[in-house]
Amino acid sequence: MIHYQLRCGQDHGFDGWFNDSASFEKQAKRGLIECPECGATNVERALMAPALAKRDASPMPVAEPSSTVQAPATPEKTTSVRLPAQMVAALQRMRAEVEKSCDYVGPDFADQARAMHRGEVEPKGIYGETTDEQAESLAEEGIAVAKIPWVPRADG
Repeated sequence: MIHYQLRCGQDHGFDGWFNDSASFEKQAKRGLIECPECGATNVERALMAPALAKRDASPMPVAEPSSTVQAPATPEKTTSVRLPAQMVAALQRMRAEVEKSCDYVGPDFADQARAMHRGEVEPKGIYGETTDEQAESLAEEGIAVAKIPWVPRADG
C-alpha cells in the first residue's frame, strides 16, 4: 500500500491509500477520487515528506478501542491521545491489508526500497523499520515512503 497526501482544485488537502501509484493514476483519471470537503474530483498528489518508524526508537503506541494512548515521551513534552473505536478499527483493517498484501522486510526496509527504486529488484509492496538517517537518505534519493500507526490486530 502507498499513502499519498492529495489536494483538490479548491486547494483542500486530504490523505489517500492506494495499492500502487498506477492505481492512483487510474482512479484520478476516471474521476473516482473525491475531495471529502467539497466533492471535487480534480485531485492531484501533494508534496510529501517521508515518515518512517525508527528501528532503535521506542515502539509506536498502540490502542484498544476508545482507550487513551501515551505518545512516546520526549524530554520537553508528553501527550496523551484518545483514539475513537472507529479509528482503531480502521487502523486494524489497514494493518490487516498491509500484512496481507505486502512483504515484511524488517530492518532491511531501506535497502529493499532503494533496490526497488533503482530497478535492481522487482517492485512490490513492503513494510518494515528504518532509522531517521535512513529515512532522510531515502527522501534525498526521491524514494517515497510513509509511516502508519501500528495498532494491535483485531483478532487479538
